[in-house]
Amino acid sequence: MSVENEDLTEIEDALLQFDTEATVAQVKEALKAGTNPSAIIDILSEGLRKIGNMFSRNEIFLPELIMAGEAMKAVMEILAPLVPKGETSTLGKIVLGTVQNDIHDIGKRIVGAFLQANGFEVVDLGVNVPSEIFVGNVRELKPDILGMSALLTTTMGEMGKVIEKVKEAGLRGNVKIIIGGAPTSETFATEIGADAWGADASDACLKSRKLLKIEM
Repeated sequence: MSVENEDLTEIEDALLQFDTEATVAQVKEALKAGTNPSAIIDILSEGLRKIGNMFSRNEIFLPELIMAGEAMKAVMEILAPLVPKGETSTLGKIVLGTVQNDIHDIGKRIVGAFLQANGFEVVDLGVNVPSEIFVGNVRELKPDILGMSALLTTTMGEMGKVIEKVKEAGLRGNVKIIIGGAPTSETFATEIGADAWGADASDACLKSRKLLKIEM
């Protein structure tokens, strides 16, 4: 096994142990050794896919998933600036946000980490995002997908309001919309006119690829 492959294996192992500090340290060591940042992102993506599958099979649970998301966020802050935009072939641009009056962030951040690791460009608007901010970013950033999250039954109705505002702005035909969060469902997504519903982070990635007709 080459030194670079050993470095990549150690990076993936650290991520699979849900150890943010070790993952960051291994990434920094690999970069010092001259490993291509894109190769590091690829191995992290593979590790994150394994974690998503483990979560789907109930082999790990939410705390581990959160730790994996934190590790990915930390290393992507290091790696993203090192990959020239001309060298990246993003699958598409996704704008994410938690709807107005809802301040829950963890699920959205994990979804964002999964999407970013799998090759999407992600713009996270944060939490408690008003409909006009969603619409403004759809207009200005021209994302391929708009993703909305809600964790409260009292705020999930905001998703429908955002979709209506996107329609009123004449932008609905330009963007696919995916929603997610504990109180939501595929039936609810259909009712409010969304294009897809993500059951979890892994499913959100899968649905996003399908929306953009990207081969698996």
